[in-house]
Amino acid sequence: MQLDIFDHSRDVMLRNDVVEAIVGQDADAARAGRQALAAEYPDDEALAELGLLIEATARCPGGAITDHEALCMARRELSETVEPAARRRLGDPGWRAWSANLWRDLARRAGPLGFDPKHPDDHAAALWLRVGDGRSAAAAVAGIESWRRIPAPLAWMAEARCRSQGLDPAWPLLAELAWMSPGRLSEVVKRIDDPLLTRLKRQFDASFEDAVDDLPDHNSASLERSDSAQGATDLPWFPAWLLTEKPALAPLLAQAQPGAQTAGERGLRLMVELLGLEQQGRQREVVERRRSLRDLHAGLYRAYLAHR
Repeated sequence: MQLDIFDHSRDVMLRNDVVEAIVGQDADAARAGRQALAAEYPDDEALAELGLLIEATARCPGGAITDHEALCMARRELSETVEPAARRRLGDPGWRAWSANLWRDLARRAGPLGFDPKHPDDHAAALWLRVGDGRSAAAAVAGIESWRRIPAPLAWMAEARCRSQGLDPAWPLLAELAWMSPGRLSEVVKRIDDPLLTRLKRQFDASFEDAVDDLPDHNSASLERSDSAQGATDLPWFPAWLLTEKPALAPLLAQAQPGAQTAGERGLRLMVELLGLEQQGRQREVVERRRSLRDLHAGLYRAYLAHR
């Protein structure tokens, strides 16, 4: 019995030696430790994954990647194979710091690659965001021509600004993303996990979800059907709705660049104009704009009136 306990302790000790060397980025020491473990415990179930982690450690840092297919393979291997093994074998918090180092190295290696719409997830900006480096991600996005007109880079820049500068500088980009790619906006909101943005998004989902136009004589019904045909959700209306809850955001959201003049964008422009006219006390024009808002989307109009 004493021998069994001693053998088990020896097993754990040898594994820990390998883990400590991997976390410390010492591939040579990790290999030596794994060899010792394999010599005494050739059937140890951790040997294969420890070997995988050792080789990943040895390859870092690596050379530049200049092919999107190669980057895709490296990204998927790290995400689907190496990182799960690290989570199992290195434990918290060791696996997080070790994996982050590999993601940073992969982002650096991907630096020379341009943006390819066929590989929208394979760019240095997306990789920098994996480790929360907003400044490096923003610099990578800035090198993409017309990035503000492409959903993926726009989403990266919005997230990068949130992470590096806070929410205020990102509001115009978030509005543009809502009109251009509502699905990506939803993903960005989840990743950023900003308390204010998350709360507003949840409030919008709860209060605006069923706010469809119930006035068939108005134009908004056809506008909504048109947006639906394009695969849009309610999220294109999120920026306009924000101004019913947070009118102080009007100067920031007004900085959103003109897009395709979708109904959601027109809603925001109309809300900005309406709030400005209210502040100036121009009642007759306020009444006219309110009528336009009602005609555009009755749900947005009701949300606006709820605060009047």
